[in-house]
Amino acid sequence: MSSKICVIGSSNIDQIAYTQNIPADGETLFGDSFQMGFGGKGANQAVMAGLLGADVYMITCLGDDVYKEMTVTNYEANNVNTDHIQMVKGASGVAPIWVDSTGQNRIIVIPGANNEIDAQKAISSMEEIGNISVLVGQCEIPMEVNHEVFKFAKNNSVTTIFNPAPARKLETEFLEHISWLIPNENEFELISGMEPSDENFLKFNKEVPCNLIVTLGEKGAVLVHENKTHYFDAPTVEAIDTTGAGDSFIGTFAYELSESNSPEACIKKAVEKASDSVTKKGTQSSYN
Repeated sequence: MSSKICVIGSSNIDQIAYTQNIPADGETLFGDSFQMGFGGKGANQAVMAGLLGADVYMITCLGDDVYKEMTVTNYEANNVNTDHIQMVKGASGVAPIWVDSTGQNRIIVIPGANNEIDAQKAISSMEEIGNISVLVGQCEIPMEVNHEVFKFAKNNSVTTIFNPAPARKLETEFLEHISWLIPNENEFELISGMEPSDENFLKFNKEVPCNLIVTLGEKGAVLVHENKTHYFDAPTVEAIDTTGAGDSFIGTFAYELSESNSPEACIKKAVEKASDSVTKKGTQSSYN
């Protein structure tokens, strides 16, 4: 039996429009195709870990709309335990996404029920699950919930991974509860106030009480550790849709870490999976 991974975070329905060019202000364009799928950074990361064979538990919040049962069914189909999903009245989260001909995406997240997740219920769920090896979180639920849940995890010797997306400043007190902080380049720049570079990666790493990995898109990722940077190159692929690639990285890294592999081995596998995901359309539908 694999070690237990708990993901606390968002569940969204992705509404993806594929188009040659993104419309300018006031402009209407015909798109190429439309696809609806399951998303939310927390959901994506849980599904990626589940597909790899992890024992994954999802703590999220859904509304009482048409998307609720679809979302639960999708989790179960992808090896993610749904016993600890919270339910509230109102709308579930949605994310309209535009993807242009280069594979680049623009996303608007409308959190809905994700904003209603209850921290104490989440902690009770973690106590009930028991013996959690790794906790994964992101910024698509209220940060006060993350503060309480990650503090509980750290106090109970759970390895914690935090993906600061969408990007926002993080309090030092919160970072003390994080084992692995994994932003992408843009998120690194916002939370650190510095441009991505070796010098700034090392400087920021000295300022935070946690391990640091920065994902670099088609350039792979960098591990910042013991006053050194270790780069992991990504394979050259033809990118069709980059949506969800970062979440694929996080889910894979969490699984590999829960299996007690070295950080270097975990990152190498995560880069491979993320690179593979951009060669297919969709978010979770691009994972394997």
